[in-house]
Parts: sequence; structure tokens; C-alpha cells
Amino acid sequence: MGSIIIKRIYDKDHPTGLRILVDRLWPRGISKDMIDEWHKEIAPSNELRKWFSHEPEKFSEFKEKYFMELNGNSEAKVFADYIRGKDVILYFGAKDEEHNHAIVLKEWLEKIL
Repeated sequence: MGSIIIKRIYDKDHPTGLRILVDRLWPRGISKDMIDEWHKEIAPSNELRKWFSHEPEKFSEFKEKYFMELNGNSEAKVFADYIRGKDVILYFGAKDEEHNHAIVLKEWLEKIL
């Protein structure tokens, strides 16, 4: 069984594994050679991302809404099958390492894998 690690793209240390950016927007100042793949189709919708606006008090509701989006997103299910058994690092650009979509995505993936 593979492992799923989430990591802020701007951190200095980078573990080994398949490096996947899961943000809808490309992070500023990041070279494409730092990432193996970009799966923006599994990121929260623009509407949900803008509504959340990284406000910690909205995180619980954001998590519920993002779970609903993921459950209804056929590409997210294909992505889950694709990473099954692989060691992956899900990269995100948000400054807040406790309230971001990568945390929710990892939890969702662990539930369905």
C-alpha cells in the first residue's frame, strides 16, 4: 500500500514519491520541474475556493462542501484509482497548513482507497 503525504510547495524539504500539485492555480515562483503532475481538476471549484477564502472558521463547512464536490467528481475517482498503491506527495500552495483543501483531499482519498 502506498502513502499519501501533503506538503506545502514552498517548503524546503521534499520527500520522495510522485509529486502532484492539487491546486487549481499554479503557485507563483514554482518551477515546473518541481512537480511530476498537476491535477487541478480535483481541486475545489472556483466558487468554493473563493467562498472559503482560507478563513479558518469556515473550514468545517468547507470540508463538507468539498467532500460533496469530490464525491460527485468522476475525475477525482479516476485520480484515486490512479494513485492507489503509490507513494504520493500532494502539494498545495496555501500558507495555512491546518486549514486547506489538501488536508480534506487526503482524508477523502484515505476513506475511499
